[in-house]
Amino acid sequence: MNSVLLSLSALLAASVLAAPAAAAAPADGRPAAAVPAGWEALDGAELAAMADGEGARQAPFAASPDGAAATSAAEEELIVMQSERNGRFVATEVTYPAPHTGVLRARSTDVGGWETLAFEWDETTESHAIRSTANGLYVAVEKNLTGASQNVLRARSTSVGGWERFTVYYNEELDLWALQSQLNGLFVAMENSYTGSLQYVLRARSADVGGSWEQFRLYGLEG
Repeated sequence: MNSVLLSLSALLAASVLAAPAAAAAPADGRPAAAVPAGWEALDGAELAAMADGEGARQAPFAASPDGAAATSAAEEELIVMQSERNGRFVATEVTYPAPHTGVLRARSTDVGGWETLAFEWDETTESHAIRSTANGLYVAVEKNLTGASQNVLRARSTSVGGWERFTVYYNEELDLWALQSQLNGLFVAMENSYTGSLQYVLRARSADVGGSWEQFRLYGLEG
């Protein structure tokens, strides 16, 4: 498997593409989506090998807005996510009011503290938890929200349960990544066609990795 965690120095050239119609929010109890062809689920060791292994290129770590650099435990991998759809980096909206405080949104053109995520592997559930270093909270899929907010990703949990579990997929041919919620079995999409404060929000709503809406680039960060 090729190393795919790249430096940020060759970025920021992606353009915004025309958006297809967004899929409807899934009903509760929908069965888990099948593994898409060409995609492979990665465990914690494989993700760590890509981030820290010989030949892997690291992205520079930027301090958070208050100047305090985040720290990580040995089992964590500090990662920045970039949407393949709009070329922007995923940030945690820590200043948003309820019920959207802490939503993840692909809206940043550069990397500061709000864009850093810690991926934590759990052997028992064979899944990753994702913790935002911007507010120290775990990312949950908000299944109980309604309308355009249903299944948004939000860094709001102090502990990890089923709502906070994700499967990380890699496509070697495309050199791209995808996330699947273990709560509803759906893949995370970036809502490029949304308007207002939730434009570019991440939402677990796709039954397959159909295109660039569900595809991301991951970049390792040096602590």
